[in-house]
Amino acid sequence: MGPKPALLVVDIQNDFCPGGALGVPDGDAIIPRVNRTIALFERRGLPVLFTRDWHPRVTKHFKEFGGAWPAHCVQGAKGARFHGGLEMPKGALILSKGMDPDQDSYSAFQAFTDRGRDLESTLHELDVDELFVCGLATDYCVRATTLDGLRRGLAVRVIRDAIRGVDLKPGDSEIAIKEMRVNGAHFSESRGLGRFLRKG
Repeated sequence: MGPKPALLVVDIQNDFCPGGALGVPDGDAIIPRVNRTIALFERRGLPVLFTRDWHPRVTKHFKEFGGAWPAHCVQGAKGARFHGGLEMPKGALILSKGMDPDQDSYSAFQAFTDRGRDLESTLHELDVDELFVCGLATDYCVRATTLDGLRRGLAVRVIRDAIRGVDLKPGDSEIAIKEMRVNGAHFSESRGLGRFLRKG
């Protein structure tokens, strides 16, 4: 068995979906496409990993303590739970980020499993050399994760119709997409994704 691709589902949590503390416009609209992609990877026997923001109540990430954002995805709170429509496999591998109160931690490469393994180590253990990325939000965690993956020599393919952005400034998401592309990321739609998958 050689190196293989994995799917990374980024931060599809209640607080990042409409009605949440930091809701991404139409953030929940991507869920059917994400679920379809999860099912595809499961059928092919390929790894599926999930990240989540998992902030302490007091962190400099939040406006209240000098940061940029309203309080969101606080450990154990309803807003930090994965969206109920997300079809997560049993025993799904979850990596948590944002636990250090002194760091913003947008990238999944700053996330850890419950065993304390970071994403890079986890991918190495799984013999993964290519990441397929979907989730929230295009202009923050998806962008940071994609760029970090490329810096580490991974091939990265972003699922274009299975991401959504915050767009604090109009156009932020499009700028992020251009930046990812210029740095070597590929983009594909969720339908027909199977043709890009290699078996390990």
